[in-house]
Amino acid sequence: MKQQVFAIHGGNAFDTYEEYIADLKQQEVTIERTRSLDWKGNLQKVLGDTYEVILPRMPNSQNARYAEWKIWFEKFVPQLEEDVIFIGHSLGGIFLAKYLSEETYPRKIKATLLVAAPYNAPDDHPYVDFNILTNLSGLEKQGGRVMLYHSKDDQMVPFSNFERYQRELPTAIARVFNDRQHFNAADFPELIVDIQNL
Repeated sequence: MKQQVFAIHGGNAFDTYEEYIADLKQQEVTIERTRSLDWKGNLQKVLGDTYEVILPRMPNSQNARYAEWKIWFEKFVPQLEEDVIFIGHSLGGIFLAKYLSEETYPRKIKATLLVAAPYNAPDDHPYVDFNILTNLSGLEKQGGRVMLYHSKDDQMVPFSNFERYQRELPTAIARVFNDRQHFNAADFPELIVDIQNL
């Protein structure tokens, strides 16, 4: 049986539709960027045939809402096997942290890997309804081996967010980098090694 790896990408979330439209207008795009794969897109090739990598496209990722992502994620849950490995990058990371802290997942999880995950408390602003409303004991209890990855030079998610996760998840393995920014490169060898060693 293949080891399932379920990876959730990042996204943006805005308080208002007007903020979303303004962001779309100011974003720069290139055709080259549409051709390149980041490490999530390369996971299957790098991990090989003994793994089954699942990369869902979450709804409305450019203006995401937690309730929509929760509905979509739960459509996959019946198809996920015992000992799945979850990976959440950026908004995908806070989604997994929130979901596994507030909901009961029906099967054993082997590991939950949070990469450059924002930590958004109710009084914070940037991620609208992706607020973490409870402590993270639910994630710690049912998330399997929890691992945190963050780079000190990340300009999208401040390093202080990583430090909040560390405080809330004292048993998590923490991987700190100095020069990976928001982990959008084509490879992520340290994460691959961690997956293979689980």
